[in-house]
This record gives sequence, C-alpha cells and structure tokens, in this order.
Amino acid sequence: MGLPVRKSKVAAPPACPLTESLALLRGAWAPNVVWYLSAEPRRFGELRHDIPRISARVLSARLRGLVTRRVLDTSPPSAEYALTPLGHELLPAIQALASVGRKLIAEWEAGASKRASGAVRAKRSQPATTGS
Repeated sequence: MGLPVRKSKVAAPPACPLTESLALLRGAWAPNVVWYLSAEPRRFGELRHDIPRISARVLSARLRGLVTRRVLDTSPPSAEYALTPLGHELLPAIQALASVGRKLIAEWEAGASKRASGAVRAKRSQPATTGS
C-alpha cells in the first residue's frame, strides 16, 4: 500500500485564456454549428440539414454552451437555437480560420491542376509507339 496523497497547499494557477477559448469549440462540429448560427437562429432540423454528416446526438451535445434555446409557441412545440453573445465573439476567429482554409484549398487545387497539366504535357511529348 502506498503513501496517502497529500492535498496541495498552493492555489491552482490561473487558467490559460487560450485553452479556455479553445475549450468552447471542443469537438469536431462545434465551429460548424457556430458558423451556421452566425446569420440567424435555426431550428434543430435546419441545423441537421445544414450539416448533413453530423448525428443528432453530437449536434445536441454541441448546442450546449455557446447557444441559447428558445421554445417556440407552435404546434407541435419546437425550439430555435441562437448564438449567445460569447458565441458571437468567436465569429472573427472562425472567419479567420475559414479564410486560411480557403487559401489552403486554393493552393491544393492549383497544385493539383499543375500536376495534371504536367502529366498531359509529359504524355504529349512522348514519342508515339506503334504496335508490332
């Protein structure tokens, strides 16, 4: 049997602001949910339509924290989800990440088209062979 663990007498260090900010976007789909809620409130089914590959369970989990839920007075009852003020503060960061992503995709596509055109030129410059 080991020695008992003693409690620390030192206060925990302050939390890292960057870690706390990134914790808000935990999970693979959280930035997508924030993105689709940036323009206007959306219902659950609309978000499922916006992000087709997300499961209902994961979407439900991602709607906690940065999102408010407002029950609509409809029959059958439904709810609408919107970003909290803190969620809106994340939009410039998400837009910056999306901008970098667009540049990466453009570079990848430019490289792919160069590779494809290089392959076509190489094929054209090869001498024609005739069958025996």
